[in-house]
Amino acid sequence: MGQKVIQKRFIAGVVCPKCGEMDKIRMYRDEDDTELRDCVACGFTETYTQHKEAKEAATAQSEPLFEELTTRVTPVGKALYDEEEKPLRIMDPGASRKDS
Repeated sequence: MGQKVIQKRFIAGVVCPKCGEMDKIRMYRDEDDTELRDCVACGFTETYTQHKEAKEAATAQSEPLFEELTTRVTPVGKALYDEEEKPLRIMDPGASRKDS
């Protein structure tokens, strides 16, 4: 029989814990059916078990695993929702046309 094909998939939005690059992490299962993730930018590799243990240790010490990234969508100090109500004006695109 042939070898088992390992299918590696990129995980959208994930930031590498080593180099900080976004969208460079792949997740896959090896020949022993162990879940792994790796970074194509820096070569970082971690098993799901290692990740889970690190997460539990950080939670026990009340330390965040990562800092939230500042983005254009949610800049620091800006409210996520508008506090005031604004009327919505619906415009009729045919209202400005003159019928012949």
